[in-house]
Amino acid sequence: MSARPFHAAILVDDLDAARRFYGDLIGCAEGRSDTDWVDFDLFGNQLVCHRKIGASSTQSQRNTVDGKSVPVPHWGVILEMHEWQALADRLTEARVEFVIEPYMRFRGQAGEQGTFFIADPSGNAIEFKGFADLSQLFAS
Repeated sequence: MSARPFHAAILVDDLDAARRFYGDLIGCAEGRSDTDWVDFDLFGNQLVCHRKIGASSTQSQRNTVDGKSVPVPHWGVILEMHEWQALADRLTEARVEFVIEPYMRFRGQAGEQGTFFIADPSGNAIEFKGFADLSQLFAS
């Protein structure tokens, strides 16, 4: 089965802040938009930011994964290692506050990957993973 782009829709507090974060900082091209939402091309995937109206009932927790306190819920994107490293470097240079700093997980094992977590201006947790060998995505 070939990979297909995903579609994710998330709530944000401020569309202009989302545009600065996803467009300017992460480097996503903007697609369609309206007064209450905006589409982004997130590495070939469709991310839609919907302006939050009223109070949100979303709750989050932390689970321990590989000795790190991982925010749940979270979503993310899987990149080739060179893309992941370039993004990690750009965010580090921009002094972005990482929820979990970039590091290599499962080094020398099946499924070796780079990972880091950041939060967007509305507090949505995002994980970026990098693989030198994408065929290892589901390796155990």
